[in-house]
Amino acid sequence: MNAELKRPIRVLVAKVGLDGHDRGVKVIATAMRDAGMEVIYTGLRQTPEMVVNTALQEDVDAIGISILSGAHMTVFPKLVQLMKEKGMTNVLLTGGGIIPEEDMEVLNKMGVGKLFAPGATTSDIADYITEWTLTHRGN
Repeated sequence: MNAELKRPIRVLVAKVGLDGHDRGVKVIATAMRDAGMEVIYTGLRQTPEMVVNTALQEDVDAIGISILSGAHMTVFPKLVQLMKEKGMTNVLLTGGGIIPEEDMEVLNKMGVGKLFAPGATTSDIADYITEWTLTHRGN
């Protein structure tokens, strides 16, 4: 899958805020590893600042946020702002969880990548991250 890249795709997955439901994010982390990606899972109760700082330190290609708490309209804009401040224009911000379609559209216009609803397949998520990385990283 990553034959065109000089190194594996690096993905950071995180749970931001007080959302303690981590079963789904662990499934995603395992699936991304199975797809040949290097995965950094930050664990529960992260702040947007912690996520962005870890992403910088780990030199990731993508950040995936799992959110079930309803705070997506606060968390994602804050992450976009912090990523812009740090010059992280070549890092994909994606995620999934319980996010209404109208909110997904607003977040996409703000610069958040594709967001995945419950029922999305792990292969669709891996394919999306891979294609985005191939297009934006170019090595």
